[in-house]
Amino acid sequence: MRIVAGRKDLRASWIWVLFLFTFAGFLETVFWGHLNAFTPIYLPHLGVAKQELAFWVGASVAIAGAVGIPFLPLCGALADRYSRQPIIVRSFFAHLVAGLLALLAGNIWIYVIARSIQSLSLGNSGRMMTTLSESVPSGRVGLAFSIMNSASPVGAFVGPLLGGPVVDSLGFRSLLAVDVGLMALVILALSRGYRDWFQAQDEGALLSMALGSLEVISRSHRLRALFPALFLLLAGWQLSFTCVPLLVTRLCGGSHPATTVGVVMGAGALLTLLISPILGAAADRLGHWKVLLHAALVEVFLWPIPGLASSFLSFDVAWTALNGVASSVFALSFSVLSGSVASEGRGRVMAFAYLPLNLGTALGPGLGSVITRIGLLAIFPTSAVLTGCGILVLILAQRQRA
Repeated sequence: MRIVAGRKDLRASWIWVLFLFTFAGFLETVFWGHLNAFTPIYLPHLGVAKQELAFWVGASVAIAGAVGIPFLPLCGALADRYSRQPIIVRSFFAHLVAGLLALLAGNIWIYVIARSIQSLSLGNSGRMMTTLSESVPSGRVGLAFSIMNSASPVGAFVGPLLGGPVVDSLGFRSLLAVDVGLMALVILALSRGYRDWFQAQDEGALLSMALGSLEVISRSHRLRALFPALFLLLAGWQLSFTCVPLLVTRLCGGSHPATTVGVVMGAGALLTLLISPILGAAADRLGHWKVLLHAALVEVFLWPIPGLASSFLSFDVAWTALNGVASSVFALSFSVLSGSVASEGRGRVMAFAYLPLNLGTALGPGLGSVITRIGLLAIFPTSAVLTGCGILVLILAQRQRA
């Protein structure tokens, strides 16, 4: 595989590509944030009984997250075999179809199928990061990855903030119609908005290429430990992130539950916008591993605080601070992963960059559907334990040779 140098063109500029990918990632997770935040409000309209709500909130996310994971190696192989840009665009088409199906859903099973179709987009961020890493200056990789990947948590936070009033006034289906339009806009922007000079030279069988991607990971001592470490770090975050909207609706009551959920989930975006680029720049200067480990350690100490909050306001403040740090840990993880693999294998490995988050999104909410039967506040100490285990495995991964 090789990269063909192209003419000087705005669409080939790494700054423009960074902006475009950040924009696409932001809108993608705005949509995902809407589904995550307002599913507890939407499911009763699909016939889910109140006593089963907590179970189906976690189970719907866990099932959908698990469906797309087996397709990750094949999608990476398709990108290497032909071209990355069409595969990236295809992932957003999956979002568009999922949005339409969720909008038309008449029962919980159709809704779960819609979310499962959405999971077929898995791996698109890894391919975008690979494309970006081939043009960004080496001294700016941490900063560029932090900016691009901070868009994901910011979108997941801002989406509920902006969508809450729409749901309260017009209903969730109206918001889904807006999301479908946004996905169509992203498809157009990514189809025409940048030049990908990548040309594939690997003409092997797709199945062999897919298995070869897994072999690259299995041969590396560091990657074999790093992927489980990141999975544990992100599983704790996704467990609580999925269940908090249900907790908020129970704590606040009122006639505008979607707006309240949106404010609580959206407040973390402000801290993410501030913290993530700062930590990304610090990581370029001080070391990616060092900054990631320290940020994750801070996260462990923050996890119990929301469960101890004595008022709705104190809970909101604690949850906002926690999400600002957790989002920064998420963004920094990609710099560590990218730096742990040689350039010739980076494309295949980065296709799996979101695998720890995808697995965390499957296990975390799935575990949450069980934990919440004990009590909703049990999600916070459980998340702290998962994050602490992630740090221990992360230290082990750092000590392995790349």
